[in-house]
Amino acid sequence: MIRFLARRLVLTVPVVLGVATLVFLLIHLVPGDPIEAMLGEGATPVEVAALRTRLGLDKPLLRQYGAFLAALAHADLGESLRTNQRVAQVIGERLPATVELAGTAAVLALLLAIPAGVAAAVRGKGPIDRLATVLMLLGLSLPSFYLGPLLAIVFSVELGWLPVSGRGTVAHLVLPALTLAVPLAAVLGRMARVSLMRELDEPYILAARARGASPARVVVHALRNGLIPIVTVFALQCGAVLTGAVITETIFAWPGVGRLLVQSIGFRDYPVVQGCVLLIAITYVAANFVADASYRLLDPRIRSARREA
Repeated sequence: MIRFLARRLVLTVPVVLGVATLVFLLIHLVPGDPIEAMLGEGATPVEVAALRTRLGLDKPLLRQYGAFLAALAHADLGESLRTNQRVAQVIGERLPATVELAGTAAVLALLLAIPAGVAAAVRGKGPIDRLATVLMLLGLSLPSFYLGPLLAIVFSVELGWLPVSGRGTVAHLVLPALTLAVPLAAVLGRMARVSLMRELDEPYILAARARGASPARVVVHALRNGLIPIVTVFALQCGAVLTGAVITETIFAWPGVGRLLVQSIGFRDYPVVQGCVLLIAITYVAANFVADASYRLLDPRIRSARREA
């Protein structure tokens, strides 16, 4: 197991390097001069030259790239142009809010998706299956930039049950977490339904039923063997949750990394923009690594196949 994880970890290094390269090129390949965009049209040539030197943009591109990777290896993302704080510190102050929101949304999505997917699979082709399918399709059809304001209008403006913005209490968390959880639950629910229905038709399930296994035991056994596609989709969607948080945090004024990214774009604070994009991209890589590592724990057949190979 240790060798497998080490091998997978080594394979993620080129991916992380590629992500870092794309983030570095973000500020160099955008149309126009980023320095002039940061300072505005009224900046003097002296101010432009001073900022260019401060950011190291007066050096050859390869030297800039080498300096960027060297600084990144020491977790140094530079300084914010707006606050003069270290970018890592700025992001670190906002990260707990995003982790709280994304974690709550992920747990809520699992609590909604797995029971709905199991019920739809067990009651296949019945009214429960049709109802669950309709709800899942509805969840997939509502993007966060529409669902968020809709929930705010209904539960905050019209009913007055929940606050519409800010962070501080559980009530503030409900609407943004639900906005992120509904599309994720729809994807996971459909995957759970399809995966479980496929497993329930396998010969080992028929044999278990013939031996007198209870329906609940059969479903649990089938669900465990059908977890791999669910885990794969969940890992991919975890990164999508962070991407969706950019919109959701902006809608509900949630003080997380997503809102920081939008604000930094507005202020042309490119070092912070780079740091936020890099964090989101690395989160995708990390989620996929964890999912890949969990396969061997979820399905013993994978361990056996690798030993035979």
